[in-house]
Amino acid sequence: MNKTLLLTALFSLTITFSFAQNNTSYRSTLKQMMQISGSEAAYKGVVIQMVNMFKQQQPTVPEEFWNEFRTELDKLAFDELVDVVLPVYQKHLTEEDIKGVIAFYKTPAGKKFAEKTPVITQESMLAGQEWGKKVGETVVSKLKEKGYLK
Repeated sequence: MNKTLLLTALFSLTITFSFAQNNTSYRSTLKQMMQISGSEAAYKGVVIQMVNMFKQQQPTVPEEFWNEFRTELDKLAFDELVDVVLPVYQKHLTEEDIKGVIAFYKTPAGKKFAEKTPVITQESMLAGQEWGKKVGETVVSKLKEKGYLK
């Protein structure tokens, strides 16, 4: 009985350790893909926009606080983001798939796409905000037209 229990425990530890190694490898590959693809740079651009938004909402907070906050986010938040999206990527893509994406980003077209991703993301967000505003105005207009709003 003790041998069976010991073998079961050893088997469980082996599976857990194997999964942890695989997960570490996958995480490393995913992080590399996010860095080479420009996702990390785009993320940092979003962080800058968020901090600027908070600064506007809190104009009495000293600039020193915001600089320290951004530095802290730059160090920790990207790794946390990788950890948060890891299960999503694992659900849909194998590590080999991600390695294929990395290979694309090493091509001239991939390098250019990665280089332009932050500015494309920023400009797309602004365009999306304008589009959302237009859709919102259209909804309000239709609601008024139908008598649901005054």
